[in-house]
Amino acid sequence: MNIISTIIPIFIIIFLGLFAKQRGFITPDFLHQGNRLVYYIAIPAMIFSSISKAALKTQMNFAVISITLTSLVVIAAVATGITRFLKIKRSSKGSFIQSSFHGNLGYIGLAVAFYYLGDGGFVKAAILSGFVMILQNIMAVIILQYHKGNNKDRPKMFDTMKKTMANPVILSALAGILFSLSNIQMPLIIDRALEILKGMALPLALLIIGASLSFEKIKPRFLNVLVSSFLKVIITPAIGLLLFKVLSIAPEDYLPGLILLASPTATLTYIMAKEIGGDPDFAVAAISICTIISGFTYGLWLGIV
Repeated sequence: MNIISTIIPIFIIIFLGLFAKQRGFITPDFLHQGNRLVYYIAIPAMIFSSISKAALKTQMNFAVISITLTSLVVIAAVATGITRFLKIKRSSKGSFIQSSFHGNLGYIGLAVAFYYLGDGGFVKAAILSGFVMILQNIMAVIILQYHKGNNKDRPKMFDTMKKTMANPVILSALAGILFSLSNIQMPLIIDRALEILKGMALPLALLIIGASLSFEKIKPRFLNVLVSSFLKVIITPAIGLLLFKVLSIAPEDYLPGLILLASPTATLTYIMAKEIGGDPDFAVAAISICTIISGFTYGLWLGIV
């Protein structure tokens, strides 16, 4: 029952965002500005507030972190191998591979962790997401750069990596960890301001995800998008779950990692495809179909744990 009461409300809000866009309540300009508000202020405030109050010695599990990161590397390798058998043009290969491992942690993964696991599980997921985001972005940059070929206009690897490390979610997680370790008491005024921002973060993020969905690009590349979505929300968490079980890690410890691994393709795959090189249309299609499918696959993974 907890699975149903967690997943369905989340996707009701996502579809409400899609409906609001179709009815003109969410315009492209509002979507752009709202996305920036969530990405740079609301979600980072939520992560910092939660982690800064956590007892990190009991919240960080290095075995879970290692397995989660290993699962991403494995699925990226599997996706790379699959591109040899699918008729995918070179410029689309990078987007296919990235869509197979780059999960939407900030907007969907952390939302599911918060509503399903509560504050304690959310803190574990938020700490873990910092490590996952760093690896996801590093792999995405390398893969997109490689498959772009010898285009002289592509950004330099070092410059792109600097932008990756300046990711607001990563920075807020690191800041929260440092604040927690310093044992500094959070001023009441700041704490209450963060609580207000936390209340705005996830609802607005889910509305924006819904408003960002687009199904026009799916038909001409349906099979490839379906394969990448299958790799992302079925095979990736399956690899993680298998490794968690083999190492006898308790469900309460590995669930945050499993939830992050099961997250659908990130909206950032579209942005990176445009900035670094890739197939933006494939990324849009993958984001849309994978997000919808994840509404069912999340129920599957949370149900069998």
